[in-house]
Amino acid sequence: MNLRFYYILTISFSLLSLSTRAQNLTEKSVEGNTDNLPVREYAISINELAVNKAGKEVMGMAINGSVPGPTLTFTEGEYAVIYVKNEMDEETSIHWHGLLLPNFYDGVPYLTTPPIAPGETQKYEFPLKQAGTYWYHSHTMLQEQSGVFGSIVIHPKEETLAYDKELVIMLSDWTNEKPMNVLRFLKRGTEWYNWRKGTATPLNQVIARGAMGAQLNFWRQRMESADIADIYYPAFLVNGEQVQEYPNFKPGEKVRLRIINGAASTSFWMTFGGEEPTLVAADGLNVEPVKRNKTFIAIAETYDFIVSIPESGKMEFRATAQDGSGTASAFLGQGEVLAAEDVPRPDKIGMMMQMAKMDMRMGAPALKFNPKKDDPQKMMENWGMQMKGDKNPDNDMPGMNMAGNKEEVSQMDHSSMDMSDDKNSKMDPPSAPMAEMPGMENMDMFSEYNYNYLKSPNKTVYEKDVPVNEILLNLTGNMNRYIWSMNGIPLSETDKIKIKERQITRITLNNLTMMHHPMHLHGHFFRVINENGDYSPLKHTVNVPPMQKVTIEFYGNEYGDWFFHCHLLYHVMGGMARVVSYDTPEDPRMKPFPISKLIHETNRFYSWGMADVASHNTTVNLTTSNIRNQFNLSMEYGWNQNLEAEFSYEYYLYDYLRVFGGINVENTTRNSLDDMKTIAVAGIRWFTPYMFNVDLRIDNELRPRIGIGRSLMIFPKLSIFGYYEYQIDAGLVNGLEAGQNYKEEIVWSAGAQYMLSKNFSLMTSYDNRFGAGGGLSVMF
Repeated sequence: MNLRFYYILTISFSLLSLSTRAQNLTEKSVEGNTDNLPVREYAISINELAVNKAGKEVMGMAINGSVPGPTLTFTEGEYAVIYVKNEMDEETSIHWHGLLLPNFYDGVPYLTTPPIAPGETQKYEFPLKQAGTYWYHSHTMLQEQSGVFGSIVIHPKEETLAYDKELVIMLSDWTNEKPMNVLRFLKRGTEWYNWRKGTATPLNQVIARGAMGAQLNFWRQRMESADIADIYYPAFLVNGEQVQEYPNFKPGEKVRLRIINGAASTSFWMTFGGEEPTLVAADGLNVEPVKRNKTFIAIAETYDFIVSIPESGKMEFRATAQDGSGTASAFLGQGEVLAAEDVPRPDKIGMMMQMAKMDMRMGAPALKFNPKKDDPQKMMENWGMQMKGDKNPDNDMPGMNMAGNKEEVSQMDHSSMDMSDDKNSKMDPPSAPMAEMPGMENMDMFSEYNYNYLKSPNKTVYEKDVPVNEILLNLTGNMNRYIWSMNGIPLSETDKIKIKERQITRITLNNLTMMHHPMHLHGHFFRVINENGDYSPLKHTVNVPPMQKVTIEFYGNEYGDWFFHCHLLYHVMGGMARVVSYDTPEDPRMKPFPISKLIHETNRFYSWGMADVASHNTTVNLTTSNIRNQFNLSMEYGWNQNLEAEFSYEYYLYDYLRVFGGINVENTTRNSLDDMKTIAVAGIRWFTPYMFNVDLRIDNELRPRIGIGRSLMIFPKLSIFGYYEYQIDAGLVNGLEAGQNYKEEIVWSAGAQYMLSKNFSLMTSYDNRFGAGGGLSVMF
């Protein structure tokens, strides 16, 4: 029975060429129901709602009163009319993820579509020229994390797959915190999230594994450890719940699972109990059927599987968070559980040890000295995998940085290059997995993330005479400041990527970070070049693993501006986005809604503070910062009446170096507040290799000063810290006593801190001005 079913699938897919062509995926979108298609209408409303998804009632956002929102079901060839009402007190929006539709209805506020103001209703309308599994979500700030998302199912005019029933499975992650507070917490930098979900790598564990050399290698490159996911989630959800039961499926039934990853920042491993499932579609489009159990689903991707309900018992579908911090399950059928395969928690220290054996240069800047000088080819050569001395272009491989090979990609990121003489067949997939190539034995840690198992049922290659425009985008980020960019340039500092109609745009995505990036292009399907060559699959979202390359290409058949971004929600808010532009005239309906407001979302100021209240002194630090600018206010006051306060403004020249100026106030006589002195200061602050913070300054009395500090987690929740400061006065402004050549002042402190919760820690320290003591540290 199962073998017969598989043969039916295979035969059915041989007929899909006509079906896929009928979807007209390369046909330009046109507004209006010009072909008098049958209309299907929906009305949805977005409102705030108290929800309990993880043991605590919090305010979320819902669509028609539920999280996730309702499934919108259509048939290919219909005309969709959807009314979206905003019942909240803030703007909102809806993006129709993966749908090919007129630019004005794509749903990115201030770029393609007006935002939906409070109390207003917006009408979206478009023909449905495709079939498959898709979804919709807010594209305003972080609303998607709060619950503004739902599923879309478009049935084909003629079904070619054999199954009895279907079930939509929407995966998501849930935080009880306000999403903007999550992002603010990430920008300030903390190990709390990693500790809370059990993925921290304190020094005692590193030493116990014999990985100190690997740790030093990471510190040298200004990285704390290997990174997988940033945020602690108390719950992962299937259709809004941590566990779902679907007992109504009968033994022997074939069920099509339409699986959507609607999480804000979590990718999952999918595993199935019972018989091995058959993968039949990816990102809405059919693929050659393949038996496959353990499958990775990146954020915003969709996969369709056909599963068999067991004759006895119920099968488990399980989604395991990529970092191993939690799971969500759905059970289909009745009786004894046929459990899904366990996915082991990733070994982060083991990953660090493997990476240390490779010639890998990490820490490519997320922020450049001169963002107008864009040389992505040079960045690729200087960062990532280093293959020194290898000048053979034929050896270029995904994830590799081949110094000297300038032929693969254009050096221009945002300029079109007519390559009609260099036909689109020039890109060939690698002939062997990276782990099998000489010297690359350690790269198998990323090999399971490729797309080689996806094969289109019909050729996707473009005609040979179509000109090709090649673009290289290095994916870059700074974990310490939580800034994300492409080619070291965040959205707020870049130009549009100009593309042309009736031309192939080929983009090489070169990931120079330690995180996965699911890259989504609005309004288009693109080929993901894999070992299947002419039959490479079409997708709308592609995952780019750490330190690897993925090449995509698409045909320019649209108009207007389209968003291209990492779909990890906190990354796009951190700047990893671009606008892909056909350079056509602006839609006059968008003139009241300038794109600058969209760009501003990625360059907002975030504020945070810390107060140490101890028996020997009190310290308060306040910070507000955006991508380039930062304001700081600090104050130290000791029980022995020593006081120092400073206000400064910093400007980031690039990731690790900033210039600053400010005002410093301190008492001139130890143990007395009678005489206070105000001076002007200026200098540089540098985040060095091995993760030291260095302050080099001079004041208006021409007294130079150097300060250096570092903190280090040595045990789970327990960190130590230290600071040393040296100032010298050579008497250039102030007079010196007779016989003195200079005066010096030394300040130093050392201590320890033990985390009690996200915002509270116990601390103890010794300061040579205030003595020893202990107390409470508060983060806010």
